[in-house]
Amino acid sequence: MNKLSISDLDLAGKRVFMRVDFNVPLDGERITDDTRIEASLPSIRYVLEKGGRLILASHLGRPKGKPESKYSLKPVALRLAELLAKPVRFAPDCVGPEVDRMVAALKNGDVLLLENLRFHAEEEKNDPAFASELAALCDVYINDAFGAAHRAHSSTVGIPTKVKLAAAGFLMQKEIESLSHALTKAEKPYVSIVGGAKISDKIQLIESFINIATTILIGGAMAYTFFRAKGFETGKSLVEADKIDLAKELMAKAAQKKVGLELPVDHVVAPGLDSEDATVTSVQNTPPDRMGLDIGPETVKRYSDIIRQAKTIVWNGPMGVFEKPKFAQGTFAVAKAVAEANAFSIVGGGDSAAAVSQAGVESKITHVSTGGGASLEFLSGEKLPGVEVLTDKNP
Repeated sequence: MNKLSISDLDLAGKRVFMRVDFNVPLDGERITDDTRIEASLPSIRYVLEKGGRLILASHLGRPKGKPESKYSLKPVALRLAELLAKPVRFAPDCVGPEVDRMVAALKNGDVLLLENLRFHAEEEKNDPAFASELAALCDVYINDAFGAAHRAHSSTVGIPTKVKLAAAGFLMQKEIESLSHALTKAEKPYVSIVGGAKISDKIQLIESFINIATTILIGGAMAYTFFRAKGFETGKSLVEADKIDLAKELMAKAAQKKVGLELPVDHVVAPGLDSEDATVTSVQNTPPDRMGLDIGPETVKRYSDIIRQAKTIVWNGPMGVFEKPKFAQGTFAVAKAVAEANAFSIVGGGDSAAAVSQAGVESKITHVSTGGGASLEFLSGEKLPGVEVLTDKNP
């Protein structure tokens, strides 16, 4: 990654604006999973140890461009203070006279967390005036929010264009290096596992894998669009009727490149998501009144055997509706197979990251990405605006 890193900067006495991803799940004011806060700690601690005056900024949830108490970052400030074992000041807003005063009062080694950036509609619009207000708070800018790097917002793209130095934090560096490895230095056999509901969300990802992978394993509801492309009946399963021709094209491209594109051979079917009446059938014998909701045991065995022989594994998207215990076995079995493989393994954020965490195998994965959408776009070969805008290292 030919961008300035946090470790390239002189931070002593500097006002350091760090964009972090503190978009954590909340139950009222209780944080139910602080993984994203923990992930940012190395960069935060580094700035404090180097004597920087740290200003942290993040979004949380989807407020409609105005303050909503349920999306306040105040609980995050309290949790961060516990993790750092030091006070974390909390600003009532992210711009304005009170924020200016609080930033001016910071001493070396102090931390200030700004209120939710998305309480201002200008954040998501990448409004130049709003970005200038944020940029005026700092001497240097650090982006450690990989999960927001695919968004061209004021705090990810606007500020870096208005400051002298814009660098990547340690988490951002680790994400880019790990994902780049999967695109450029991967050892074969290379197995990519693509799941989730829709082919339309993953077209570019599958096309990218057709160019670099040995085998692509398909799971989740998107498999049913491929089955229809093969002429199979799919019962009440979710199918993107307008993407059947695309599924045919993808299978033809994979065959042409001699890349194995594997589909489930059996699946768990039920009349609906909340039904207790679940059975296993072959995919060619899907009952007309049932929908496929997970891969079946024969598919699990086939996929696990392929995964265990891999040297590189990239996984994005669950194998079924794993939020429901009855339809989670396929996804968890794949998670365990990935963990057991002697391979460089990457799990794209979002549902796949949640699955490896719930399966208890997170520590055995080489890299679990903190950004679902960002990792998806990066692996699809797209450039991330929040990375592109950072300051280049001198050649």
